[in-house]
Amino acid sequence: MSTPLDVDGTVVCDTMEIPHKVNLLGLSTSKLVEFFESIGEKRFRAIQVQKWIHQNGFDNFDAMSNLSKSLRARLGEIAEIRAPNVIQQLNSKDGTRKFLIGVSGNNIVETIFIPDGDRGTLCVSSQVGCSLDCSFCATGKQGFNRDLSVAEIIGQVWIVAKSFGQLDPKANRTVTNVVMMGMGEPLLNFDNVVDSMNLMMDDNAYGLSKRRVTLSTSGVVPALDRLGEHTDASLAISLHAPNDRLRNELVPINKKYPIAMLLDSATRYIEGLPDNRRKITIEYTLIDHVNDRPHHAYELAELLREVPVKVNLIPFNPFSLVNYQRVSNKALRAFQDILTKEGFTTTVRTTRGDDIDAACGQLAGSVVDRTNRSGRYHQQQDNNQIEPINILHN
Repeated sequence: MSTPLDVDGTVVCDTMEIPHKVNLLGLSTSKLVEFFESIGEKRFRAIQVQKWIHQNGFDNFDAMSNLSKSLRARLGEIAEIRAPNVIQQLNSKDGTRKFLIGVSGNNIVETIFIPDGDRGTLCVSSQVGCSLDCSFCATGKQGFNRDLSVAEIIGQVWIVAKSFGQLDPKANRTVTNVVMMGMGEPLLNFDNVVDSMNLMMDDNAYGLSKRRVTLSTSGVVPALDRLGEHTDASLAISLHAPNDRLRNELVPINKKYPIAMLLDSATRYIEGLPDNRRKITIEYTLIDHVNDRPHHAYELAELLREVPVKVNLIPFNPFSLVNYQRVSNKALRAFQDILTKEGFTTTVRTTRGDDIDAACGQLAGSVVDRTNRSGRYHQQQDNNQIEPINILHN
């Protein structure tokens, strides 16, 4: 049986905690500076090591040639660069790659790389499972275990970038965009997600533009109200319904933070950014005969009339634990046409990686569920108790 570790790499015993080496992979720029100053080194050492880790993909101090031999030896004694383990990599026929990432506690999270011409988007997980249980999302059906550490979040970027031999952040990158849309609700892991996104945008790390790092939230309004104080990443709202009655069914957190409250908070965030040309991305998963009717499109247009948004329509990707069905192409195009005629920039997210269960909404991983939710869903499935949901009246 392996020795259990907490998220910071400390060995946890029944009676004591044994300090482990500091994992530099998970340190933000300011924390890395603090670390080097704490061992009597100059601040510039942090920048040197940060570049070796994130730009060159190194995890061996001995290879860091611009550090003195004595410093390299000392770092080897007190620190490490430890990414999560890749359990398996699955490759889709369309070029999408799914990485199964092992984290402590016998859990597995999923990271998805989606190529599209010169653009490469990485979908990053922030939690082991998810506590929100949106009705159309496979992750929520797996239950919830814990938040991911910074090392486990940024480690997903590090792993994928390294897998492509990506060494120079100023070169033609393979990973050009990162979206916090994987497993979990990012704003429920606020500090670790913010530190990770800021590393992604740091010129001495991955150097991604603030327009190319996006946080997607289902609507944790108090955390969203704080977000602008800590980052200027792009924002996406996982909306999926044009009214509270329907959204309460699809996204249960709406009962606590209804649509009007959420859109007000999102608008304050986007209007507080230095770049006043940016818009909120509204994510809207279209489910056959649930939220895809023309009257839903007109209602959505009216709801968003005064909000600085663009709309991304996402065809629902089926999985075994629900009876929802994929929207028809005819209904999808009709929905898009209505929003476009109403003046909204409206795109359709192409389904990618569904042959390896890597499409939007299909991420499940392997979660040691602390909520027992996954057991209840699978029991219902075994007993044929999963009923189709008909909420057309909304």
